[in-house]
Amino acid sequence: MAQHFIVDHRQPRNGARVRHPEKMHRPDNPVQRKPAWIRVRAPGHPVYRETQQLMRDHQLSTVCEEAACPNIGECWSQRHATMMIMGEICTRACAFCNVTTGLPQPLDPQEPARVAQAVARLGLRHVVITSVDRDDLPDGGAAHIAAVIRAIRQQAPETTVEVLTPDFLRKAGALEIVVAARPDVFNHNIETVPRLYPSIRPGARYYQSLRLLDRVKQLDPSIFTKSGLMLGLGEEREEVSQVMDDFRIADVDFLTLGQYLQPSVKHAPVREFVTPEEFGNYAALARGKGFLQVSATPLTRSSYHADRDFASLQAERARRLEKSH
Repeated sequence: MAQHFIVDHRQPRNGARVRHPEKMHRPDNPVQRKPAWIRVRAPGHPVYRETQQLMRDHQLSTVCEEAACPNIGECWSQRHATMMIMGEICTRACAFCNVTTGLPQPLDPQEPARVAQAVARLGLRHVVITSVDRDDLPDGGAAHIAAVIRAIRQQAPETTVEVLTPDFLRKAGALEIVVAARPDVFNHNIETVPRLYPSIRPGARYYQSLRLLDRVKQLDPSIFTKSGLMLGLGEEREEVSQVMDDFRIADVDFLTLGQYLQPSVKHAPVREFVTPEEFGNYAALARGKGFLQVSATPLTRSSYHADRDFASLQAERARRLEKSH
């Protein structure tokens, strides 16, 4: 029988601190058994261990580990890792997220260089850089993100760079700093439909996130924009369709849809395990609305197969430009 890799963060190990103290007052939501199409094999490939050691050697955090991504075994076995910068502690307390909430440490000025060195050693064609929310910083960490982009350009000039940023809520001028560093892809996830924001993403504002994506295109139309939603939180199909329409008005190029997986009993419950067939229907709906690229499967995550998807984005944009002429 095949082994399955199941992540369970309900209890801290070896006397470690509670990961989400802000959630301890909430009632327990039992973690449901995942259907067969969600389960993945435990990581065991030797390249997985090499990638893991490289992250440790450069003192880097990854969202793969912090967010308990189910694809970590596959991605790390191919030397694909999503770097998470600006620390491991987030100032937000979203109901879906497994990243630790609290007061972050000061920024590490050496981090951009370490990230760039790791990217060069991995020989990545495409890298995804994400971060925690840093509401404690005047610019939300925008200058640090820009510094990471510039460092990668110097150390690995052939590598294309994708950033997955915070929403920079109430951080005037922050977005402009990141866009000026010219990432190849600017990703900011909407995460869920507007109706569920108060319970799922209480520290964020739906229309702020939408405006952020729209503003990127206004500042630099050459940058690909990308956003995604988690399904299974209680959203209705009509609501998902409306978010797709909002994305197209903002000229978002790439849509990702994946299944929400509950990290612990203190997180938002899974309301539905959406079937692969239903994901296929959502993908068809999205393609009909005109996105350059759509990834919609239960295991889709923002950075899953990002290098391959970036090549497809480039090819599809070129195809449409040629067709328009």
